[in-house]
Amino acid sequence: MRILVTVCLLFAAPLALAQAQGATTADGGTDAGLDVKKLPFTPDSIKQVIAYHQPKIQACYEEMLATQKKPQEGRLMTTFVITPEGLVKNAKVAKKGTTLRNRKLHDCVVAVLSGMEFPKPPDGRTQPVEYPFNLKAIK
Repeated sequence: MRILVTVCLLFAAPLALAQAQGATTADGGTDAGLDVKKLPFTPDSIKQVIAYHQPKIQACYEEMLATQKKPQEGRLMTTFVITPEGLVKNAKVAKKGTTLRNRKLHDCVVAVLSGMEFPKPPDGRTQPVEYPFNLKAIK
């Protein structure tokens, strides 16, 4: 099963942030965030988890913008695998479909993705995901 979801990263996702209550981090701590254990494994829940972490992706983009004379806009096509435990492995920015070519931005986004936790796939198998981020400077 290959999941493809799309997001336009302009503003924080109010729904995901409003639903963010009492999450447990991978190390067993509490981050008072999204509780992925209560979510089903669906494309919508994957979007919800990514929307919850959107401010971190936005920070990566803004860090890149701060080093540019002219704002760059474009797309990052990311790929990763959700493990049976709901963790992320093999996160990367794919060359195909990516228009923003900035190594520091790519590394930052991969680090954010690698730290995410998703609902566990119900079939207990790894699930590959392709997720595009459309990044645009807000004026």
